[in-house]
Amino acid sequence: MPKVEYRLNALIDARLADKANLADLARTAALNGATLIQYRDKTNSTREMIEQARAIGAALAGTSVPFVINDRVDVALAVGADGVHLGRDDMDAATARSMMGDAAIIGLTVKNEADARAAIGSPIDYACIGGVYETLSKRNPDPPVGLEGFARLRATLFAAKPDLPVGAIAGINAQRAGKVVAVGADGVAVISAIFAAVNPAAATRELRACVDRALKAAAR
Repeated sequence: MPKVEYRLNALIDARLADKANLADLARTAALNGATLIQYRDKTNSTREMIEQARAIGAALAGTSVPFVINDRVDVALAVGADGVHLGRDDMDAATARSMMGDAAIIGLTVKNEADARAAIGSPIDYACIGGVYETLSKRNPDPPVGLEGFARLRATLFAAKPDLPVGAIAGINAQRAGKVVAVGADGVAVISAIFAAVNPAAATRELRACVDRALKAAAR
């Protein structure tokens, strides 16, 4: 059984602090249908990241929703997070696994065929393909892979690791969630679709419902 129920990965980006308390946002998402919470911070100091990650972890206590840290294995270890999500420029998954242990959740970003091949040989628990669409949440030098590109990369992963959960990220909202699931996604990773909404709790529930319906229709 996969460690991760990758239906709805809610990304708590540090820039959301301008809108609301990050720990509160994380708990809201967890209580309304998110199945994974990921904290992403590209700007603050390590000390600030640890403080914020501890607050998010405390807010998630009792929700049973796993909590992973984007990029930073050191921060994940410092706060006792459930795992880490790694990109192409981060620590390799094998080294992260040796440091964090077998119980840790390790996810990996896949942007192209080379990344997909690397994922196949890595000790990971899920992969996230993207960006699928354009997004304003992150500067991305790589062009969007689109639905066709997602399906191609998903097929590469499935051929070698059929049980590996695979998510889709970038530019995904309730209307697009069904489309990415239809071409092979097990779930979606989002920021704006939840946290730019007037009512993040309602937005989380709507997005989770869209994913659930699409997975049911795809018989997955």
